[in-house]
Amino acid sequence: MIHVEHLSKKFDDLVVLKDVTVEIRKGEVVSIIGPSGTGKSTFLRCLNLLDRPSGGSIVIDGVDILRSGADVPKVLRKMNMVFQSFNLFAHLSVLDNLAIGPVKLLGMSRSAAERKSKELLKLVGLAEKADNYPDELSGGQKQRVAIARCMAMDPEVILFDEPTSALDPTMVSEVLAVMRRLAREGMTMVIVTHEMDFARDVSSRVFYMDEGEIYEEGSPAQIFDKPQREKTRAFINKIRSACFRIDSPDFDLYAMNAEIETFCEKQILPKQMRQRILLLMEELLIIYRPLLERTSLDVTLSYSEKQHRLDLALESEGEAAYPLDKGSLPDEFGLNIINNLAEGTEYRTVGNRNRLTMSIRKG
Repeated sequence: MIHVEHLSKKFDDLVVLKDVTVEIRKGEVVSIIGPSGTGKSTFLRCLNLLDRPSGGSIVIDGVDILRSGADVPKVLRKMNMVFQSFNLFAHLSVLDNLAIGPVKLLGMSRSAAERKSKELLKLVGLAEKADNYPDELSGGQKQRVAIARCMAMDPEVILFDEPTSALDPTMVSEVLAVMRRLAREGMTMVIVTHEMDFARDVSSRVFYMDEGEIYEEGSPAQIFDKPQREKTRAFINKIRSACFRIDSPDFDLYAMNAEIETFCEKQILPKQMRQRILLLMEELLIIYRPLLERTSLDVTLSYSEKQHRLDLALESEGEAAYPLDKGSLPDEFGLNIINNLAEGTEYRTVGNRNRLTMSIRKG
């Protein structure tokens, strides 16, 4: 239904979208997730030309709407959009907000438009609010009216731009319930959302956007359970990290420990886990100290909110040599401490980079 090739968008020197190529089939529900500021909303606005793309093509039902001579209004009548901020006409009743589009744009009679609007209000559970004005509604009710208004125009595609982001948590579920119903009825939808459970539940496919491009796409199971790329994994698992570089054996251990403490406090980690990571770092750096005579050491501490897991990675340059090899250590005392504090230890070499990773034990 929608075929996008090499889509780009710039605002002066700021590149918001770069080389986006995707295809959305009839009846699909595509959720777009990713960090804020990565071009998700701009992509939607380019699809219906609220923002004019800087390059590429957008083909809807075989018509390239960026090509000169295309009947753009006719094509875009098949597509409607639900915004974060509802965009209802404050001076019109709920019923009039729904009926005005079909009357003005589709040439429908007023009586027919009102009948249809009342049926749609029943669909979203707001039939009793037909004569109310938007200011008399809650945020969730306003958004349900906005969805019904879209449906009044008989669209083939609905674009949702973070439809629950302006709502109180108590109102989110009522809007998502309406969207789930539309998905079950086969409506083609493209949804920018931060509601991960909803995206997983309702989507045919999920796009993860980062830095203005579709960084990874796949089924909900793939994206949420087995993401293939690093940034996707970090986003899905809500991973936060702190990085340190140690350039000599005489580094300031106390300053680094203070930064580690601050990082752990920000993640609200229990005191026992903080003590474990500090003791583990101390023992590992004793082992790595001879290495620091000739190269630097990169230390990354990562916390996954979703998995409630704290990981540690140490990376250095040089010949491959497993740092925890019993034969190269002066005694096993430090190694025993490390084994008691960490689990899932893995060592690998890529090129001349050697990386040791492990997870901190929780109990």
